Amino acid sequence: MTEKIQRSPNYKKGSFQNLSATPVVAKNSSWYKVIKDSFNRPKEIRPSQPLPSIKTDLKNLYSENPVIIWFGHSSYLIHIRGKNILVDPVFSGHASPVRCLVKAFAGTDIYTPDDLPPIDLMILTHNHYDHLDTRTITRLNAKTSAYCVPLGAGASFQKLHIHSITELDWWETERITNEIEITATPARHFSGRGLKRGGSLWCSFVLKLFGYTIFIGGDSGYDTHFKEIGEKFSGFDLAILECGQYNTSWPFIHMMPEETVQASIDLKAKWLLPVHWGKFALANHPWNEPVARAVKKAAELNVNITTPVIGEPVILNESYPVKSWWNNY
Repeated sequence: MTEKIQRSPNYKKGSFQNLSATPVVAKNSSWYKVIKDSFNRPKEIRPSQPLPSIKTDLKNLYSENPVIIWFGHSSYLIHIRGKNILVDPVFSGHASPVRCLVKAFAGTDIYTPDDLPPIDLMILTHNHYDHLDTRTITRLNAKTSAYCVPLGAGASFQKLHIHSITELDWWETERITNEIEITATPARHFSGRGLKRGGSLWCSFVLKLFGYTIFIGGDSGYDTHFKEIGEKFSGFDLAILECGQYNTSWPFIHMMPEETVQASIDLKAKWLLPVHWGKFALANHPWNEPVARAVKKAAELNVNITTPVIGEPVILNESYPVKSWWNNY
């Protein structure tokens, strides 16, 4: 354990802690119910046919404004003026330590590490298998210049003999270039690979680049930290927030879609991009329910929401796809 972990105000009683009390399972539920439900999953958790996608030429991508390319679930590329930032890449076709479990939906794996351009910065929000995929990271290492991860998560990279890693505690800032700056901010979640939990931190991030400000949400239950972040940074051009894999049995570690919309309001975001859906079934809700509920709530609250298919560019101040493509799948 590093001295920095021991000094962290977020590390107490042998593990990292949330700002608010955050039980993984709600008091009115139980691990027995969670396990029982996992053996009785409805067929609607996966689409009935391959999902649509767009194959954008990432190696020849160029834009003066930020471009976001969503790869499904919580993986996406942020490009601007020749710089490429990759978040939580998972391209191995599954989101678990065992290949036969938590497989990607048909049609969602059209991108591979070979399709990616040189990566100036890779950001990892926490070390769960659906966000930190060691097979993908190993394949991308030769084309990745630098990594930014939560405090304590660097151990996963050291095992892979990967260096140039910056670990950040909440509210710490790292300047990547004169035009790119990243700040680690709180999230309400947990970490762990295997049985041990809380050995590394979990983060959201504020990314400032070329005059734009983007919120990278990672995984988080709803809490007051969204409003605090929105006030400290005076709003965002785009908030990329999780909007899936929720369940009433674990209401504090993932947001319901309506809470996702409210979080974007708290952040003072101009636009919302909902992620953490559309590729893996980690919960028992219908696969397309998260985005449908989020779009409905966004309309009620006058929130701008963009809903691209996998691979379709979102270009700030230029193009915000809004087609309801998930119907009839």
